[in-house]
Order: sequence, then structure tokens, then C-alpha cells
Amino acid sequence: MAQCTAIIDIGSNSMRMAVVQKTSRFAFHIIHEVKSSVRLSEAAYTNSGHLQKSAMDRTASALGEFLLIARSFKARKILCVATSALRDAPNAHEFIARIRQEHALSIKVIDGVREAYLGGMACANLLPVMDAISVDVGGGSSEFAQMNNGKVEKMFSLNIGTVRLKELFIDHGDMEGAVRYIDDALNTLPFESTQTLIGVGGTFRALTHSLMKKEDYPLKKLHGYSTTKEAFETFTNAIMEASPKKLKSLNIKPDRFDTIKPGTLILQRIANHLNVQKLICSGVGVREGVYLSDLLRNAKDQFPQNYNPSLRYLLDSYATFSNHSIECSALAKRLFTLMHTHLDLPQSYRTELVMAAKLLPIGLGVRYYAYQKHSHYLALNALDYGLTHSQIALVSHLLLFKKGNTSSDLIPKNSYGSLLPADKVLNALYTILWLSHILLAQRSSAQSLTLSFCDGQLTVSGKDLYLAREQLKNLPLLPQLSIELRD
Repeated sequence: MAQCTAIIDIGSNSMRMAVVQKTSRFAFHIIHEVKSSVRLSEAAYTNSGHLQKSAMDRTASALGEFLLIARSFKARKILCVATSALRDAPNAHEFIARIRQEHALSIKVIDGVREAYLGGMACANLLPVMDAISVDVGGGSSEFAQMNNGKVEKMFSLNIGTVRLKELFIDHGDMEGAVRYIDDALNTLPFESTQTLIGVGGTFRALTHSLMKKEDYPLKKLHGYSTTKEAFETFTNAIMEASPKKLKSLNIKPDRFDTIKPGTLILQRIANHLNVQKLICSGVGVREGVYLSDLLRNAKDQFPQNYNPSLRYLLDSYATFSNHSIECSALAKRLFTLMHTHLDLPQSYRTELVMAAKLLPIGLGVRYYAYQKHSHYLALNALDYGLTHSQIALVSHLLLFKKGNTSSDLIPKNSYGSLLPADKVLNALYTILWLSHILLAQRSSAQSLTLSFCDGQLTVSGKDLYLAREQLKNLPLLPQLSIELRD
């Protein structure tokens, strides 16, 4: 088995572990996740911050089983961090010493600024590049990181969290006190406003899951889902007014019934305070930040420019047969440069076209027959990082091929069609991608072909084009395009 690392994040409300498998220098994927609602800080906020014995007992038990799981994957590293619950507790040293003695595990307690940085850095690396503020609403605190052009520049931590708010105010019916407490804390933020807020952590993911179910959203991906301020306000108001029975019908899980409203209230006040217009869900956070800080420790906590770890993982795992996809991507770039103006294709779509070309053969790692369908499935489900949902849908859809059909003919019913560009754009990209594949049917080099384009006619000159000429009959050509092959 390739090298695995386990990352454990001990929070005030939940404890989570991810087991990550590295496939090449910077490429990785998660092969196991586990969560336990240990409520380590339960009753602490009403007891001068002291951790209670029952909470420590169940956290220690769950942690022992987490370690059994990590060892079953032969994890070479186990990285364990703790946040608000342990950094606030006067008796935290007792719990840390107990875990070291019982499980031979060292827990690293990180401060709020470091926690904010790790969550923000994970978002900066694993979401599309943007200007935004990330917020991780946890059980005891909320961490903020400001990103400009995909780089974390400012961090801040506030002692407003779901369990803290629940025990200090909500359990006593003091909603006005809770609002006042949140707003007083937010007034100390060094950020005035942001167009885009990235939600990190369990509360925001729970709300996103529920909202996606309500909308019947076409992609089953929390990471990268976006919504508007208006849709968020309407939905979260319904959450705040819901009874337990109604929360269940809104797809909120029972283990979140008592913390979802405090968390929702915090997020509402944050969105209002920062005048947010767009909200994006992050499926990554502190755990991924801890992993990336180790993985990228010699790269200034950033992936190389234009590097996508999801794409590289797919190539590492499923495209080990030949360099055909590299040649296809090279030829697709040349064809796009020649024809995109004539085909009225925006330059921005070159990125998705090249990605699709590189991913053409990954389905072969599953089965040769209908490999295009397997490539499509793998890309749709495993392209997670650094792309918008529209980009994921487009790259994945371009990988489908059926003789005699255009790309727009192949969109599955009741699926992701709403995320795709207009048929004109879709069919033009599809034509370029599969034309690249067909012109290299004999698995030659892209450089062996000479291309010219004039008045809608593409002329391709090269040796060994018999198979290409034969297979070209399977590709419906755009009405504004003709092709001549010259041996």
C-alpha cells in the first residue's frame, strides 16, 4: 500500500479523523474518514472551562478506536491536533497526559490564529482561486482567514462556538443575549466586509447538505457548492424556526439537533456583519490544512502553479498505460488555438478542454469496454479540488463518447445539465477533444501532424492516417467545420 497519513482533529463538539493516501509527490486522496460526536467541552463552559470526566472518558475511548483504524491502514504518520476545547481548559494537561500514557499519542494544541490559518490554507489550495474570507464555526470558537488571490493574508479567532453559545445562552432561553454576545465579538474583527464567505466545519456542511437536498441539486458534492445571500437567509430562517420534527424533515441529522441552531445563528450574524453576497461550502478544513502543511512544508504551503491534486491522483491511479492522453492534450491545445475564434469559443474553456484530454484514458483502469463511461464516472466523482462544480461537470461530461452523437445528445436526464454551458460551446469543445483522440488513433506523436485552418476548413497532414480517416466517420462534425486529411 502507498504511503498513508492519519490526521486527527479534536474539537469541542466532534472529533474527526481522515486517512490520506499519497499517490505521487503532491497528489493524494482520502481513503477513510471517521467522526465521533465526543462533546469534549460538554458542561465545561458552565464549570469555569474545566473538562468534565465523562467527556474526557468518551473522547479517550473514541480516540483509542481511531488509532486502531489508522494502524489498520498502516499509517506511517499520525498527526493529532486539538483546538478550542483543550486550549481553553485549565485541566487540559490532565487529558493530554492521559492520552500520551494510554495511547502513546502526542496531542498538539494549536492556538486560534494557527487554527484559522490551517483552515484557510486548505481552502486556498483546494478551492478555486478567489478573494474571500473563510469561517470555521466550531463548538467553542470561530476562526476567520482572509484570502486574496488564493493566499491567506490575515487570521483571527473569536470565542463564539455552537456548544459555548448553547450552554451559556440557548439552554437558558436567552436568544437576545446570544445575539448580543455574537455581535459584540464580531465588532472586534479586523475585516469590514467580503463579497464571498467560505463556510468551513460541521455546521456549515450540515446546512449545505440540507439545502442541496431541498434544491434537488444535481451534483452530490458539498465541497465547492455555492449559494446566494438571499437563498441562505431564507433557508436558515426556516432552520431557526423549525421544531425537532421539522429539522428532521429538513435533513438535519439528530446528532445536530441541539447545536444546529446556535451554529446557524452565528453564521447568520457573520454573513450580516460582513455584508456577504455569496456563500461557498468547503469540504476541507483543519485536518486537510494539517496534512497540507506537512506535505507542502518545502513549498511555502502552496501547490505548484496550475497543479491540481485531484487530476494528478486520477492520472496516478488510472492512466498508467501510455502517453496517449498527453499527446491528445497537446493536440487539443493546438486545435483550440487554431479554431476557437471561428467556433466562437471563449478562451477560458481551454483549461477544461486540456483537463478532459489528459483524463481520456482513466476509464481503461476499470475496463476497456465502454471505458468512456468509466472515465466520465471517475472524473465526476473524484475531481474534487480546485474546480467549480460547473468545471467538474463540463470536464466529466466531455469524456462521454457515443458514435454518431453530439455532446449535448449525451447529457443524462435529470442530471447536471444546468451546470453546463450552452450547446454551441459544449459541442465545439466535444468536437475538438474527440478529434484530437481520433487523429492520434495510431498512437503517434501530436508533433507528427501538420495543421492548418482557413475559412472553416481544417487540413491535417501526416503519415498513417488510415485509422483516423475511418474513425472520423463516427464524429458528428459541426456545420461550420470541415476536415481534410492528407497523407
